[in-house]
Amino acid sequence: MSIAAAAVTLVAVQPGLAVAAADPSTTVTFAVTSGALTLTVPASANLGSGAPGTVISAPIGPCTVTDDRALVSASWTVTAAETDFTNGVTTIAATDATYTVGTVTTTGTITATPTNVTLSNSAQTVLTGSAGVGDNTASWNPTISVNVPPSAVGGIYTGTLTQSVA
Repeated sequence: MSIAAAAVTLVAVQPGLAVAAADPSTTVTFAVTSGALTLTVPASANLGSGAPGTVISAPIGPCTVTDDRALVSASWTVTAAETDFTNGVTTIAATDATYTVGTVTTTGTITATPTNVTLSNSAQTVLTGSAGVGDNTASWNPTISVNVPPSAVGGIYTGTLTQSVA
């Protein structure tokens, strides 16, 4: 027998090199779990102080969309609405304030598109997520700027910024 023929014979009889038609098989399955679409925002923010006729502005703290829905094609929209600011006596309109998204940091697969807006009492889109796949997040630290009217009177003004995701 030649060396080549001996090598072929050895390979042919080696156990485990080929699967015979009668060999048993195992079907392996698993589940990928999915979760919710959520938004976390700061509970409160202090923009500081300023005189009438100036702009009072500061970042409010980190905001994060977490999309744990594990979708093949995910999208979401973040909106923001502001109540008028009041000190209990006088009011500064919500439309005297702006929302600037700033830098958006993402994880996973998602395209985040910011939109800076003049705030109002109605919800407006400030960030959209598109072309998402699987789980993803987007985080940003928006800046709220209030154009204090020259006629504003002294005091601590309070308004409520409501952000939501859908």
